[in-house]
Order: sequence, then C-alpha cells, then structure tokens
Amino acid sequence: MAAPRAALHLHRMFLAAAVAVAAGGAAGAKVPAMFVFGDSTADVGNNDYLPWSIAARADFPHNGVDFPGGSRPTGRFSNGLIGVDFLAIAMGFGSSPPPYLSLMADINITEGTRNRTMAAAAAYMIGANFASGGSGLLDSTGSTISMTQQIEYFSDLKDQMSARLSTDSVSALLSKSVFLISSGANDAFDFLSGNRSLDSTAIQQFSEAMISTYDSHIKTLYHLGARKFAVINVPLIGCCPYLRSQNPTGECVETLNQLAKSLNDGIRDLFSNLSSEMQGMKYSIASAYQVVYSLIQNPHAAGLEEVKSACCGGGRFNAESGCTPSSRYCSDRSKYLFWDLLHPTQATSKFAGLAFYDGAAQFVSPISIKQLVEA
Repeated sequence: MAAPRAALHLHRMFLAAAVAVAAGGAAGAKVPAMFVFGDSTADVGNNDYLPWSIAARADFPHNGVDFPGGSRPTGRFSNGLIGVDFLAIAMGFGSSPPPYLSLMADINITEGTRNRTMAAAAAYMIGANFASGGSGLLDSTGSTISMTQQIEYFSDLKDQMSARLSTDSVSALLSKSVFLISSGANDAFDFLSGNRSLDSTAIQQFSEAMISTYDSHIKTLYHLGARKFAVINVPLIGCCPYLRSQNPTGECVETLNQLAKSLNDGIRDLFSNLSSEMQGMKYSIASAYQVVYSLIQNPHAAGLEEVKSACCGGGRFNAESGCTPSSRYCSDRSKYLFWDLLHPTQATSKFAGLAFYDGAAQFVSPISIKQLVEA
C-alpha cells in the first residue's frame, strides 16, 4: 500500500474508532473496550510471539481442536475458547480482544508508526489482551511477560491512543471499559515448589507479599485510567490433574488449596479497601475457586462426567505430561472439566464465564460482572 493510501486508511480507522467511542464502544457492545491481564487462564495468543525457548505456549495441536470456525491452535491453553472469550461475548463483543503482541508484531523502522496506530485504533474499538501464560503477580514468577510488563504495555498503548485522539476521549473510554485480571496461580505453584514443608508463617509472608504486589498493580492501573475491575481469583489449584498425578493418593493437594484460599481472602479484603480509598473505582471478584469446587462436587450441573483426569496428555490422570501433538486426547471434550494437566476445557470455561457474568453470589461478588458493566 502506498504511503498516502496507508495514511488515509489509518485516518479512516480512527474516524471509525472515534464514532465507536461516541456510541459507547463497538456495535452492540455494552462497554467501550475490555483490557485483559494475567496468565494462561486469560492468554489468547501473546506467548505465540515470544521466543521458541519459552515453554509456556499452546500454538500447536491438539490445542484449539474445537475452536469455533475451524480446528486450529490459537495460543489458548484449551481445546477451544477460554473464559475471557465468553465474558467478551457476554459483554456484546463479537470476539475477545486480540493479543497485544499480535497488534505490534513485526514492527520495523518503516512500519512501526503504522502498526502502533493500528494497535491504538483496535484498542479503541474492542480493547487488547496483555495476558501471558506462565506469568504471575510477582515479577519473579515465570519467564514470560510479567504483570509489570503487561501494565507497561498498556501504558504504552494508552500513550499511542492519546497521541491520536484527545486525552479526554481516551480517559472517558478507559473509565467505562472493563479491566479484567486473572492471575496468582503460578505464583502459588512456584512458592510450593520452593517450599515443600509449608508452615503458617511462610504462607502468611507469601500471602502478604502477593497482596502488597497486587495492591501496587491495581493502583498503577487506576492512575492510568482504569475504574472498573473484573478480578478472577485463584482457582482450586490443588485439584488440577497434574497435582493429583503427583499425589500418591490421587486426591487433591489440600496444602495448595489452602494457600489459594488464603490468597483469595487477601484479594477480597484488598479490593474492599481499595474501593473505599479510590474515587470511582468499582469491582467484581469472580471465584474460579468456587466454580471448580462446585463442578467437582456436582459435575452434572455443567454436563460433565470426568473431573479428575485431563482430556489431553499422558501418564497417570493423563496429566504427568502436557498436551502435545503426539498426546492422546478424549473423544468428547464436553464431558471433561480439564483439558490438559492444568487448564479447563471450553465446556468448563463457558460454564465459568456465564457464572462470572451473571451468576449466583457464590460465584461472583460483591456485584456480578454484568452489574459492573452496567454501573
């Protein structure tokens, strides 16, 4: 495309974006945009753009075997869609916000400005996803895109948006948009691996460090313009197939579940305190912990049958190894709680997404994500 034509195309994109903002977001959407941060429970493909040496990736079969529109791996750690996809659809978006790194891919000297402009325009019309599988709340967790870096990417994107449209327009959009965060499980896994004999003092110190870090991240996002926070708490991680496979009894690892509960108690108190301190802040906490617990207790509520073993993998509970192109996988994914050794199936994610958006108080509080969207 010739330079003048490219400039005209980008100008038109921003005109369309400005119209979308004035109308309240993308056509049919209930909020202007959705910005996503977190780990593999929210990653829609950012890790695809990291070096191949990064182990936390899902851009290969059998991941995506049930992805709508055709079987293909998308970077989601799932056989299909994940929770953030279903939440985006519930909010009225046609699809989940794109991975940020896909918008910024292949930037070079001549294309850099164009790609950044396209990224900013896309963010205006739907938002962006910064989540990275393997990351945590703590910068020391994992080797992918840390939460600190994810927020820095968002800050850069905000600058690009503000440089092309008025600061007031950007501030208005961000104040009405939903900022979704799903993180903490990988920090807990790392903590357990380095502290096999956990005592109450070690758990308390770790939990305090986690909550302090969470506090810092939320305040940074708030100062960047975020006002509506949808938080997915730490799941019942001790019951994932991998942990069962490592437990001689085959039961859940209750130490990890107690650690997750401790973190979730801290997250609940943190957001309650922050909302009273920061003017205009609203929040909803979706309980991944409670969803997994309830499905293990009553799998038929979501049409599930198998809640202990992974659909795709190998070894005991089909979870001693991850899901790879050579792994065997179950024929009916809709009956399984877990897709691989750690992650839920599309069926589970759909149940969770609906429960988080407009479900009972046991799954989402103090308000539902639907109420957060409408606030």
